[in-house]
Amino acid sequence: MKQIVGDDTKLNVQFDTHEFELAEAEKVKMMENLASLGRQVAGFPLADLHLYMEYNAHSRDYSAKLSLRLPGTTLVTNDHDTQLHPAFERALAALRENVRAYKDQLERMPDRQRQEKGTVHRVEPAGGLDAERMTAAFEADDYAAFRVAALPYEESVRKRAGRWIERYPDLAARVGRGIQINDLVEGVFLAAFERYNSRPLDVRFGDWLDGLLDPVVKALQQHPDAELENINLARSAVEAQGGPGLV
Repeated sequence: MKQIVGDDTKLNVQFDTHEFELAEAEKVKMMENLASLGRQVAGFPLADLHLYMEYNAHSRDYSAKLSLRLPGTTLVTNDHDTQLHPAFERALAALRENVRAYKDQLERMPDRQRQEKGTVHRVEPAGGLDAERMTAAFEADDYAAFRVAALPYEESVRKRAGRWIERYPDLAARVGRGIQINDLVEGVFLAAFERYNSRPLDVRFGDWLDGLLDPVVKALQQHPDAELENINLARSAVEAQGGPGLV
């Protein structure tokens, strides 16, 4: 079992070959190709991929079957070719489309049904939240202190961001190449700091943070240079004050 480890999830990959031996270099190449799938399933608590490959001596071709187990479903694709990698790459492309469709389906489900499938991901604090400290930091115009006070939401926002960005394939393709999931996380907290005084008091703080994800992603997509500059300035301000445990 191999793992693709990203900012938000681990994709467990099991190789299973029949009637031929898969060279280690070929495994490495396949793992590189699977990195995009690893980003796509970010946020799922479970992501196990079984990669079954077989050589058929009679037809002289390779078959590649990909079986991805996610909470609430198992997605399966397969293809064949006289060469292994084209079969694998087409099966992987089909699997990515199936994952995208499944995530779209989940987003349309009521929370109750997603909870039954084990796929609902609400933004929840990892510990107690000091609302008074957060308010005091906002009133003092101290973003670094605000970030520290909001730290219990850090991991939950990160997992949610990893899933949300997949709604924007062009931006998702840039993750690791100029944009990081951590940039989205910082952008959400920066937006929360800037809008803190106008937040709806009848909405859970975690749900309000969740609602900030989409405008942050859209802003990064439309004005990447300006948004990344603001995010990096905010991050530098936090680091300059020695904010512990921040992205």
